[in-house]
Amino acid sequence: MTTIHNYINGTLVPPAAGNYLDNYNPAIGAVYSLIPDSDHIDVQNAVVAASAAFAEWSSMPLDKRSAVLMKIADLIDRDLSALALAESIDQGKPVKLATVVDIPRASANIRFFATGIQHFSSEAHITGNEAVNYTTRSPIGVAGCISPWNLPLYLFTWKIAPALAAGCTVVAKPSELTPMTAYLFSKLCIEAGLPKGVLNIVHGLGPKVGQAIVEHPQIPAISFTGGTVTGKRIAATAAPMFKKLSLELGGKNPNIVFADCDWEKMLSTSIQSSFSNQGEICLCGSRIFVERSVYDRFVTEFVAKTTLLTVGDPLDDKTKIGPLNSEPHMNKVLSYIELAKQEGGTIMCGGKRVTVEGRCANGYFVEPTVITGLSPDCRTNQEEIFGPVVTITPFDTEEEVLAFANSTHYGLSATLWTENLTRTHRMAAALKSGIVWVNCWLFRDLRTPFGGMKQSGVGREGGWEALKFFTEAKNICIKL
Repeated sequence: MTTIHNYINGTLVPPAAGNYLDNYNPAIGAVYSLIPDSDHIDVQNAVVAASAAFAEWSSMPLDKRSAVLMKIADLIDRDLSALALAESIDQGKPVKLATVVDIPRASANIRFFATGIQHFSSEAHITGNEAVNYTTRSPIGVAGCISPWNLPLYLFTWKIAPALAAGCTVVAKPSELTPMTAYLFSKLCIEAGLPKGVLNIVHGLGPKVGQAIVEHPQIPAISFTGGTVTGKRIAATAAPMFKKLSLELGGKNPNIVFADCDWEKMLSTSIQSSFSNQGEICLCGSRIFVERSVYDRFVTEFVAKTTLLTVGDPLDDKTKIGPLNSEPHMNKVLSYIELAKQEGGTIMCGGKRVTVEGRCANGYFVEPTVITGLSPDCRTNQEEIFGPVVTITPFDTEEEVLAFANSTHYGLSATLWTENLTRTHRMAAALKSGIVWVNCWLFRDLRTPFGGMKQSGVGREGGWEALKFFTEAKNICIKL
């Protein structure tokens, strides 16, 4: 059984108190490793190390800083298969998905910011013949980065890469439910020669480790991805301390289908956007709204494709739907399916826990589930389920579907299927979502800002926005 260690001041170390937590393999429902049950002492040790490393790292020439990060990305590429296997075992996603999406995107995150920092430009303004004003940016200090369990290495690197590239040192907390890839990543950092203290990884529970990071007076910036409830607690702690906050929170995303769409492309992509990673992606389109003239056809064909998705061992390349990440989360998803029945919904397919034969007999598997007959304002259509559960609702007009789509407290993403260019611009402008995908899903250009509206988040990540977040701007005015 593997014992995971914290990564503090360039060294793998046990938790100060010597306590550990069980880490479960969700496919088999059994403990397979131990994770540090760290506390405020470990966080303090990490902050001391990060603070000591800041002066050297922040003043390092950009090409040298970039080279260190690029070396880490090279090592991720080298160990792609091992990292994908670890993520599959830890999180439950099919190993094939981790191999072609999660791990390559983790490498791409680091490469983007490692090269982007060398092309960062600032602003200068000539005030007539009187003065020159120019803006400089400097790293803000020690950054606190807290990442979620659904895309463990992908979102972990999405947090730390811009912070490190900008010249910050980092105290990071990966999810206690999926610690393994961050642990393996710390070994790659040592191999790559990342200076000690530049990145520190403290494993453990949110109320102990996460809270200690958020409330630490020497951490001026917090970047968090996770649930909206936790985001509210972080904001309540950080706001009186005037910390910079970037919060990427939950989603209840609409997938809007008009009759004039490219039907086959829409159908295959909608299956993907509904059930990828067992629906455990904050960007999944869990509410599907279909123009009434094609509603019956859509339901029939969508259900038929859903029933063909293979639920099984995530280590099998044929598997499309792996286990949910934990037993409590599985029970939560199943409880929402029962709620949907109570609210008058019809289960068109799925809806039950699955027993997978062989080694996965005790795993946390749930059938991909399609529900019709629910009102747009019911709890099932308003609250984030974060599992392989989608609802399908008909609509008649643009105005009606916009009201449906914008009716939740969330506003992370939306997907729109239509070949009508005028409608595209009209709808995209009216949707209250931080990103709108038209005739596609999960297509990302890392140069663009990313984040949600309403209770889906505060601030923007990605591209120059992320680099700016981890820096402080200073205006210098020279009188001529």
